[in-house]
Amino acid sequence: MSEHLGDIEVDLQNASTSSIPTQQDFLKWVSLACKQQKPNAEVSIRVVEKDESQALNKQYRGKNKPTNVLSFPAEFPEGVDIPFLGDLVICAPVVVNEATEQHKKIEAHWAHMVIHGTLHLLGYDHIEDSEAEEMEAIEAALLQKLGHPCPYTTN
Repeated sequence: MSEHLGDIEVDLQNASTSSIPTQQDFLKWVSLACKQQKPNAEVSIRVVEKDESQALNKQYRGKNKPTNVLSFPAEFPEGVDIPFLGDLVICAPVVVNEATEQHKKIEAHWAHMVIHGTLHLLGYDHIEDSEAEEMEAIEAALLQKLGHPCPYTTN
């Protein structure tokens, strides 16, 4: 199912049996992450169970375990300007388990994972410390706009 907010479009596929946020929530979070850099963007989000997340994480990252969010940035030839940023695969049970273990509101953690993944699609990374600090600061500021606490401070 596809939904628009201004010039932001999110295609949401729910392959999970878990309860997930609304399509409007996903759209709001992607839009917030894209607003400054890419006000005209399309993102595909697939919400999955642990087995699908684990298979994709093993295939693409060499890690044989499920993970919260995987980002697959779209790659187009030079000179091709298409608004599609790429795909996010989010594992619903992992997101819910992490929120519970970290004593975070589930909605706040969902928002964080969508924003985090979208920032990856926009080219941000956290491999180097300086990159991680920049990405985490952006995430914290965006989550604060939504009324959620910084995800990197312990309660």
